[in-house]
Amino acid sequence: MENGTPKAEKILTLESMNQNVRKLEYAVRGPIVTRAMELEKELQQGVKKPFTEVIRANIGDAHAMGQKPLTFLRQVTALCLYPEMLNDNKFPEDSKQKARRILQACSGQSSGAYSASQGIEVIRQDVAKFIERRDGGIPSNPDNIYLTTGASDGIVTIIKLLIAGQGKSRTGIMIPIPQYPLYSAAIAELDAVQVNYYLDEENFWALNIKELRQSLHEARKHCNPKVLCIINPGNPTGQVQSRKCIEDVIRFAAEENLFLMADEVYQDNVYAKDCAFHSFKKVLFEMGPKYSSTVELASFHSVSKGFMGECGFRGGYMEVINMDPVVKQQLTKLVSVRLCSPVPGQAMMGVIVNPPQPGDPSYNQFNSEKLAVLNNLAEKAQMTEKIFGQSPGIYCNPVQGAMYSFPRIEIPPKAVQEAKAQGLTPDMLFCIKLLEETGICVVPGSGFGQREGTYHFRMTILPPTEKLKTLLQKLTQFHEKFVKEYS
Repeated sequence: MENGTPKAEKILTLESMNQNVRKLEYAVRGPIVTRAMELEKELQQGVKKPFTEVIRANIGDAHAMGQKPLTFLRQVTALCLYPEMLNDNKFPEDSKQKARRILQACSGQSSGAYSASQGIEVIRQDVAKFIERRDGGIPSNPDNIYLTTGASDGIVTIIKLLIAGQGKSRTGIMIPIPQYPLYSAAIAELDAVQVNYYLDEENFWALNIKELRQSLHEARKHCNPKVLCIINPGNPTGQVQSRKCIEDVIRFAAEENLFLMADEVYQDNVYAKDCAFHSFKKVLFEMGPKYSSTVELASFHSVSKGFMGECGFRGGYMEVINMDPVVKQQLTKLVSVRLCSPVPGQAMMGVIVNPPQPGDPSYNQFNSEKLAVLNNLAEKAQMTEKIFGQSPGIYCNPVQGAMYSFPRIEIPPKAVQEAKAQGLTPDMLFCIKLLEETGICVVPGSGFGQREGTYHFRMTILPPTEKLKTLLQKLTQFHEKFVKEYS
């Protein structure tokens, strides 16, 4: 009762809400990150801690970690947002030309107007040309390109399109373990069936076809696996799949009649000298018509990673291959419900896929800034591997690509017991204690999936070199102390 009136029950409660939303988890922004934010506020309020700052190594957000935006990318997007600056002689002519071309393709010549649901046509044309250059001339049709709100939006959209059936006929989606939690979250939200396949940690996190086959056959007992997701280069594992591996995956998908989803947002981030990025589309078409005319593929790219790191613009694209034309109409209808992806993000993607060329006024500066970012990331990948490699109780595969390290750590039985008593996973206990004692925020491996009895954490290699070196040293020292404390 409240003031003599029966108190109304809340319409929306934990019990009445969508239970699929309750089930989903997203580790990279989970409870440990919430605690990191609380610690930051406490430090600002003058609360004494054993550290002076919180170092967030939990998420691949390059600019938040201090990476400077590339000048040309920001010049063109600034001009698109404020066209009055087209008359300013501080901007190079090639940046103005690109901005004018994008604005002319916008409704009302304004980046504040809605675009076509599939994206601005000239930018889709530029994406198609970019894909053709990347893949050695293999044709790309702009009508197969969809501009998306980051790659995440495209991935969830394709998963929505694929989900059907009930009970044993419910769609199963094969995802790598460890995986990026977007996949498990989308599968939970949409009430599909998650089908795990394990990457081979002892072999640089390689993808094993025998493991894929075993996982698929086991899943067919309780669902209808229709989709195979690949992340290459890998997140959180940092591996770069070989061309042979990609060919094997394509053959497997063809044999087993699976729809392929290729998450290729880290395609610019390859550091190991003996590794190279091979797009699934390129390999598919080079395998000949037997595969290139039949295997259904959606591949994804983003402005958020690579050398760009423009996460906040939420720009991305997906290309669909061999999709049934009537289903493609349904895909276009589905994306039209949200009207369009953010036009500034589309413009950013347009500049990335159509950058300055040799001889253009901005080419030298653009190329110099791009190489500086990628070379710095390669140095930090090697440094991470080296420092972890010298630390007892920490096993770390080489960071061949992407932006992360996913080391396996020794956790003593007493710590495992304490974690269980607190209702935590052992690696979550380690990460919480690491944060509280050092201010370092990393994500427990359990948020990405790992083999039973193994423990990991994911950390980004994005902090500035000296800060990353300090972080790695503190982290390894803390692990040594942690193991002694619980031995």
